[in-house]
Amino acid sequence: MNTKVLRLNKAGTPIAWLSWQETATLLVKDQVIWSIGQSIARVRGGFNNQGVRSELELPSIIACDGRVDNHQFTPALSNSLLFARDQQICLYCGVEFPMSELSRDHVIPTSRGGKDGWTNCVTACRRCNNRKGNLTPEQANMQLLAVPFAPNRYEFFYLSNRDVLADQMEFLKTRFSSNGSVFS
Repeated sequence: MNTKVLRLNKAGTPIAWLSWQETATLLVKDQVIWSIGQSIARVRGGFNNQGVRSELELPSIIACDGRVDNHQFTPALSNSLLFARDQQICLYCGVEFPMSELSRDHVIPTSRGGKDGWTNCVTACRRCNNRKGNLTPEQANMQLLAVPFAPNRYEFFYLSNRDVLADQMEFLKTRFSSNGSVFS
């Protein structure tokens, strides 16, 4: 089973994607303080002295006790997350490409003082990236189709899991910023 369970802290903030084994361990150790969402699986264990087999329902979202950290969260920039944020669409020509044909483009080139960060990077096909070269979009006469943004914690958790379940998506989507998609 490849389905991941969304782990929250007691305040309801996402902190990790868990395997079913990690989830089962937290449930058995009684470290889950609440859960929501659909059951994703039923795990069967051993038999007790009376011959009754243990069973454990695994919910899709669990919350565990612990420290609540309210610091500003900005995920590290990676090509896979950048391409997911931009839905694998070149933000210059508007065509969707496989990841192998995409590249990271710096809107303001780093050689001109641009930063290697979320708000200065977009997904570009190799052709558009080569055409733009070491110029700004204006200098290259290429219009940017969307404004780059840094995903918040909830958007990051959506982007970092290819198999988000409907109830997990519903939970995460309530906290997406107004920029939650480059094409909203």
